[in-house]
Amino acid sequence: MNEQEIMAEIKDANLSYLMLAQQMIRADKASAIFRLGLSQEIADLLEGLSNAQLLKLSSFNMMLTRFRFDDTAILGMLTSYTKDRMQAQAHAAILMAGQGVEEIA
Repeated sequence: MNEQEIMAEIKDANLSYLMLAQQMIRADKASAIFRLGLSQEIADLLEGLSNAQLLKLSSFNMMLTRFRFDDTAILGMLTSYTKDRMQAQAHAAILMAGQGVEEIA
């Protein structure tokens, strides 16, 4: 994959994420804030974006999302394939919910 293809894939991922986030926020803002790890202010901004603004924002050449976990323990819980998988996922969700919301600097 060359650099142009990678940039196109990033733009597609950004647009998909922004459209999904906006749809989730409009359907159930409190749940979307929790699931996406957003602040109320960012959710309000995303909710009010027009389609043209979503397209423009998605065209940046960097990912607009990031993994919400920096802890190998959480990653291990999410990828474990034991018979207690549901319990591991629930535990990981609890740990992730306790993390602070990222703010854009």
